[in-house]
Amino acid sequence: MIRTKSGAAGLSVASNSLLIALKLAAGAITGSIAILTEAIHSAIDLLASVVALVSVRRADEPADEEHPYGHEKVENLAAAIEGMLILVGAGVIVFEATRRLATGSEVESLGVGIAVIGFSAAANVAVSTYLYRRARALDSPALEGDAAHLRADALTSLGVLLGLVLVEVTGEPAFDAIAALAVAAAIVVAGLRILTRSGRVLVDEAPPPDELDRIESAIASERQHHPEIAGYHKLRARRAGARRHIDLHLQFSSGTTLEHAHTVAHHVRGAIEREIRRADVLIHVEPEESVKPERAEPFRSG
Repeated sequence: MIRTKSGAAGLSVASNSLLIALKLAAGAITGSIAILTEAIHSAIDLLASVVALVSVRRADEPADEEHPYGHEKVENLAAAIEGMLILVGAGVIVFEATRRLATGSEVESLGVGIAVIGFSAAANVAVSTYLYRRARALDSPALEGDAAHLRADALTSLGVLLGLVLVEVTGEPAFDAIAALAVAAAIVVAGLRILTRSGRVLVDEAPPPDELDRIESAIASERQHHPEIAGYHKLRARRAGARRHIDLHLQFSSGTTLEHAHTVAHHVRGAIEREIRRADVLIHVEPEESVKPERAEPFRSG
């Protein structure tokens, strides 16, 4: 099993390179616009895979003076670039397919094209399924975006395969261009989905409500062991690649020493980090009287 994000991204690069070569050869032999658009789609996927490969390597670099919060958002930026590349590819496909419908075209030697597209669909299903699993295991937006590309490629390959079979059965070459337009529609949906998800992270959208609930439950569970915790407020969280940045103000009852409050805050931070994978938690310690009670967050049972 490939255990690193770079290794998984490298597998995608190798797979896309092979499929591009096969599709270009099949497109040249058959003259099919649908197969050629599939080659364009795979070429965009290859570029996206290279972007993902570079981004996951960059994202794994430790924080430095210029990037004190780390480089994890590079993955989200890469996913946004991949989404834009998908939309560009869809535009090229629509233009060429529309031109073929208007001017007409001939398609021949369909057996070769059907075989290549069938193999492409099977290969992309296998590789994308593997990348999805690694993306979940490694919490990688870039790998998830790459897997989405390959899954979209697999689905569009099936559409092209159907179009080629219809051309073979009916003798009507227009089905070839129609299949290409169906490919473009599927690509647009995938591209918009990736752009939306990556954009939410880039503008520091809060994590899902259930994730915030888990953070609050972790704080509440620690209060059961440390009754000197009087409350908390200003809880915030944001995502950056696979990492979560979480900060809050933790209040302590009167008489609690700074040293003890500091120790308890470390316990709370540890509880949150155990609940939220790859969390970077910052806790500001303050006395109970520093904020009005109605502004403090209520504790939930943990």
